[in-house]
Amino acid sequence: MIRALAAALVLALAPAQALAWGNMGHRIVGESAMRALPGEVPAFLRRPQSVRDVGELSREQDRSKGSGRIHDHNRDAGHFLDLDDDGKLLGGPAFLPLPATRADYEKALQAAGIDSWKAGYLPYSIIDQHQQLAKDFGYWRVLSYAAGRERNKVRRAWLNRDLARRETQILATIGHLSHFVGDGAQPLHVSVHYNGWGEYPNPKGHTTAKVHGPFESEFVFANVDPLSIDAKMAAPVDCRCPVEQRTTDYLVATSRLVVPFYEMEKAGGLRPGDPRGVTFASERLAAGASELRDMVVAAWRASAKVTVGWPVVRVDEVLAGKVDPYDALYGKD
Repeated sequence: MIRALAAALVLALAPAQALAWGNMGHRIVGESAMRALPGEVPAFLRRPQSVRDVGELSREQDRSKGSGRIHDHNRDAGHFLDLDDDGKLLGGPAFLPLPATRADYEKALQAAGIDSWKAGYLPYSIIDQHQQLAKDFGYWRVLSYAAGRERNKVRRAWLNRDLARRETQILATIGHLSHFVGDGAQPLHVSVHYNGWGEYPNPKGHTTAKVHGPFESEFVFANVDPLSIDAKMAAPVDCRCPVEQRTTDYLVATSRLVVPFYEMEKAGGLRPGDPRGVTFASERLAAGASELRDMVVAAWRASAKVTVGWPVVRVDEVLAGKVDPYDALYGKD
């Protein structure tokens, strides 16, 4: 009863703009993924406080909304992707293959009379944060190695301080990645039918009501047990593919669940006491947590071959004892 009353209060106070998964859902994705990380990643990631921090930081991309017109206009479209029933972007260009850069993506959209602020650019948000995480992990590897071998006390002290700063940065980056990966698990975030079926052919009579916010926020808060998601997560998957392919495969898989969502809603799955909506939401949250776990691991593995500092040094060469990284890390200029 208490949870139901709390959910009703949240509904009454919620802003008109939907925030993907709401606070509860984004926490679930971040925390479940962190608890499931394997032993190969740095041990600090598995600390209980790190798990909680990522859960909170997973909400940050929504908490920052409303900062100002320029801030919001630049960022809001990074949370979604408007795919139509033919896999095209708002009836314009095909989603696949994904253009190499967002500038190329923008050119393709503008040639069809639309832009990425209308069509969304969620895949680029995910890829951006994944690449940042690989770079962060690269710095962590080098700082850990150098701090443990540096004999100069002043240098060693700086390296240890910078290592602590980098660990804080890594948790923030995982939080940002968690948010966008979580968005990508929600079928209504990868569809033109993002808040009711909309003004499209609707022969099956799917709802046109604004179901987006109530489903991912109040419904999840009132019905999903956060600790139940861990057991629903998929086994780890290493696609052995570029992050661009991994990201697009993930979003396409989510898009295939748009119609099943509307069929479930039409059948009454979101009504109180019906287990179908709870199952659907739980499976989607588990999918997001599973993908985040695997992306963190992929970023960790990729970090062994990135470059860091300036002038740049290769992580693998530092760890092989071929290069002293201090000047590249601290800076000579």
